[in-house]
Amino acid sequence: MSSNTGAVVGKNGPVSFLLGLGTWIIGLLFFFPIFWLVLNGFKDELDANGSPKLFFEPTLEQFTTVTESQAGVLSFGQAFTNSMVAVLLSTFFVMILAVPAAYSLAIRPVRKWRDVLFFFISTKFLPIVGVIMPLYILGQRLDLLNTKTILVVLYTGMNLPLAVWMLRSFFAEVPKELIEAAQIDGCKLFGQIRSVILPIVAPGLAATALLCVIFAWNEFFLAVQLNPQSGSTIPQWVASQESGRGNFLAKISAASVLATIPVVLAGWVAQKRMIRGLAMGAIK
Repeated sequence: MSSNTGAVVGKNGPVSFLLGLGTWIIGLLFFFPIFWLVLNGFKDELDANGSPKLFFEPTLEQFTTVTESQAGVLSFGQAFTNSMVAVLLSTFFVMILAVPAAYSLAIRPVRKWRDVLFFFISTKFLPIVGVIMPLYILGQRLDLLNTKTILVVLYTGMNLPLAVWMLRSFFAEVPKELIEAAQIDGCKLFGQIRSVILPIVAPGLAATALLCVIFAWNEFFLAVQLNPQSGSTIPQWVASQESGRGNFLAKISAASVLATIPVVLAGWVAQKRMIRGLAMGAIK
């Protein structure tokens, strides 16, 4: 028995090593662009646009430049505030709408619940550029252009189908016996959701909310088409660092680093719940 076990371990050893090595190589390849972006943010324009350098004299000049307010130029503080308001409000409304929808589709499904799910996801089939003109006209007539309100509404509609799909898979993992026990104890519908279901699917809620935050934070097309001025967001601020008067690689790299910090911090804070939530939704 021991000889057979040793043979199996001996055979799997090189394979496991190669798989681990390949995983590290692929991970480093994905991480390298981010590493180089951060590195360029601490260079001056001459070093950033010249031959690739790993060793240089770091400077905070680019970060100072991009965060300084200039007349007629979108400021970092204004863009950050606009993005935070649009992202947090839209994510709040998405979760408020998606939780009861996912509950009904998972716990008390209608007869053709698969058709309902397909309808939700089918709203993502049409390229956004195909509806930008009607959206622009509606925004103009409702006096919503260049406001954060229109972004909140559109980001909510953009992320709602994804949230319903994800949360439905999380709600489907809740044991029916717990819900039946709560009903026997006299717990009403909202009490069941608040006291029994939501604590169980909390990791799934965190994972869904974080993905909605990331998608809304990174959205550029709707923001640049509908909010070209005072309602501009972080992606527009990053794009505004491009200049036609000379090299701007280090400057735009520093702006990109600042733009990614909030999302990275949110992912770091919620990483445990997000991993548990994604794993929970993948059981079935």
